[in-house]
Amino acid sequence: MRAVALIPARSGSVRVPDKNIRSLAGHPLVAWAIAGARESGRFETIVCSTDSDEIAEVARSYGAEVVSRPPEMAGATSPDIDWVRHALEGASYDVFSILRPTSPFRRGATIERAWERFGDHCDSVRAVRPVREHPGKMWVRDGDYIRPLLPQTEGEIPTHSRQTASLPEVLVQDSSLEIAWTRIVADGEIAGERVVPFFPEGEEGISIDYPDDFERAERLAAERPELLPEI
Repeated sequence: MRAVALIPARSGSVRVPDKNIRSLAGHPLVAWAIAGARESGRFETIVCSTDSDEIAEVARSYGAEVVSRPPEMAGATSPDIDWVRHALEGASYDVFSILRPTSPFRRGATIERAWERFGDHCDSVRAVRPVREHPGKMWVRDGDYIRPLLPQTEGEIPTHSRQTASLPEVLVQDSSLEIAWTRIVADGEIAGERVVPFFPEGEEGISIDYPDDFERAERLAAERPELLPEI
C-alpha cells in the first residue's frame, strides 16, 4: 500500500497562539508529528498542509513536503475534508493518515499499533477514548428552561436519573491519529461508515488545545523525554 502522512498545521490558532510551531523540548510541535510519522516507517511521503510560509519553512527543515493550503480552507470552521482532498489532489496514494501536531507524544509505535487494526474490513481507524461526562447527563437551554440533550424514551427512566454505569458506553474521538483509505475522500468523507476504534495508551492521546495542556506537555517532556519520538 502506498501511504501518506498528512500533517495539518494552519496558522491562526486562537487558544494557543502559534501552536503548531511553539517549542516543546527544543523543537516545534509540527516537528514531533513529522518525527512520529518517520519513526513508524509506514509512510512513503510526509506532507504538511499549511497556509503559513513560516510553518512551511519549519516543516521542510524537518524533512516534510509542503502543500500550500488556500485561505478558504484554513479557517477555524473549515472542514477537514476540504484540505485533505486538496492535499491528495493529483497523488495516487492508497491510504492516508492524519497526524495532528497537537499530539506530540504519539510515537511511531502508536501509529504501528493503530495500523495493525486497519485493513480491507474497514474504511478507517480513528483514535477514541471513553467519555468522562456522559451525554445522557447533559442538558441544553430551551427558552427559560432546560431539557435533556438526548431524546428520552417514553416509559423508561430518563437517562439523567440513571446511574452512569447503566448507560451505553460512549466514546469521544481525540486528535492523535486517523488512518483511512483514500477512496472514501471521493465520497466527501475522511472516516467513512465502517470505523474501527483505536485506543491510545497513557500519554499517547494527549492533545494540546488549551494553554494548560501545553503546560502539562512541557512537564511531561521534561520528566519523561522518552515519551517523545526521536528527532
